[in-house]
Amino acid sequence: MHILVSGGAGFIGAHLCRRLLNDGHVVQAVDNFDPYYDREIKEEGIADLTGRPNFHFYEQDINNTAFLGSVLKGQSIDAIVHLAAKAGVRASIENPVGCAHFNITGTQSMLEFARQMEVKKFVFGSSSSVYGNNEKVPFAEEDAVHHPISPYAASKRSGELLAHTYHHLYDMTVHCLRLFTVYGPRQRPDLAIHKFARQLLTGQPITMYGDGTSSRDYTYVNDIIDGIVQSLHRAHALDQEEYEIINLGGSETTELLDLIHGIGDALGIEPMIEQQPMPPGDVKRTYADISKARELLDWAPETSIDEGLEKFAEWVNDYYAERPVEV
Repeated sequence: MHILVSGGAGFIGAHLCRRLLNDGHVVQAVDNFDPYYDREIKEEGIADLTGRPNFHFYEQDINNTAFLGSVLKGQSIDAIVHLAAKAGVRASIENPVGCAHFNITGTQSMLEFARQMEVKKFVFGSSSSVYGNNEKVPFAEEDAVHHPISPYAASKRSGELLAHTYHHLYDMTVHCLRLFTVYGPRQRPDLAIHKFARQLLTGQPITMYGDGTSSRDYTYVNDIIDGIVQSLHRAHALDQEEYEIINLGGSETTELLDLIHGIGDALGIEPMIEQQPMPPGDVKRTYADISKARELLDWAPETSIDEGLEKFAEWVNDYYAERPVEV
């Protein structure tokens, strides 16, 4: 297949591009190197891909569809995986307009680009944040998601609705994949597991928001990539169009305090903890019902949280052996 990946230099995007190339696909990747975190991290993430003949990278804003149309003119794209987004729940509270520009308008732009290029398969990277503080667990795709508690969550739900509109009007197959707290090598530095690891390595106390009982459904990045690939395979094989929202999660929960001690054990460092109030916009828990992913994609996560933290710790030790650790 010939696949366009937006956000292709990001944490999940770079892992996906590598997997697709290894599977023999042609990959066009676009990323604007948003300054939310150091662009060097993204550049390192795709450094081994840039010389490969089937990988083509464009540094560009996804809203600039005229540019994408000009460089891809005449090419037949089989599918788009739209992962580009203005990341971060807390960042979206600080900059809600920027969040809307990239996550809502940007998704609209990519859907319209798909229509213009006659791309009939569209995979959208949504988020478990759309569930908000739903009391019912585990979270299932048919649950009501009417009460987002951050601009980021609202923007991801908006993306799902826009995607349904394009499915309905233009006969696109659309899969909205609700991803649950993805972690692993080259994880974004602002995310909890990576931040905790740097605090441990530098002898600083770990910043724990709340009393440690908030919980998340952590999903190892390789498992997420398997799910995205399975989604592409299903979309490509279908004889008729469909619209599906599908959870991709670890299907188990880990409390924050247990996570902190887990990463400490994986690194062999006893954590010191500094408790802070729970920030606005953070949900109390996430927990994925993956029955639909099992049924439609034949997918289930293979990596337990303990195994995933061990793998992440190996990468952290190797990565920071060659560079200073900054918190």
